[in-house]
Amino acid sequence: MTGRGRATPLAPDRRRQQIVEAVVPLLHQHGRAVTTRQIAESAGIAEGTIFRVFASKEDLVAQALRQAFDPRPFVEKIETIDPALPVRERLVAVVSLLQDGFREIFALMRAVGLVAPPPELEQCDEHGTPYRERALLSVQALFSGDDDAFCVPTARALHVLRLLTFSGSHQQIADGQLLTPEEIVDVVLHGVARKPHPPGTSED
Repeated sequence: MTGRGRATPLAPDRRRQQIVEAVVPLLHQHGRAVTTRQIAESAGIAEGTIFRVFASKEDLVAQALRQAFDPRPFVEKIETIDPALPVRERLVAVVSLLQDGFREIFALMRAVGLVAPPPELEQCDEHGTPYRERALLSVQALFSGDDDAFCVPTARALHVLRLLTFSGSHQQIADGQLLTPEEIVDVVLHGVARKPHPPGTSED
């Protein structure tokens, strides 16, 4: 804000992004009941500025939700994982990122009353890849040379990993007993069955 109470001039796209970034944490706190006044105060702008770049509060909220579900930040983080690390370490790193994302999204969905991700995730990027698949492909690429590490195809192992991470990161599904990344990875790699003892040995 300037000394006269007006927002510092920004290009429309930059102004939109500034406002969207201010909205996401407010949605966690207030859900769809967030007011344009609260948004303006958080963004450091006049309330009327919102309606110069968004048709309505609902339009703004929809854009904020699309950004919250955008897989690009996750993909960028996946690409920073060292592919030379041992398989287990890479899996733990992936699960940690997935778990952080799931918890954030679950909380936001509860706050705004969503029961499913925005349909825009089914749309395609400039390469013709559905947005939802981009994250999956980035994880598969990280394990492209590790077929011998799993007793099933790598893509199937990673699918199981993602499903277990999803359920193990959801408070209601997990009955409040969330799984750690290490627990999830060890279940995928080793299961939970008691290891058989070699013939002629005892359990003691």
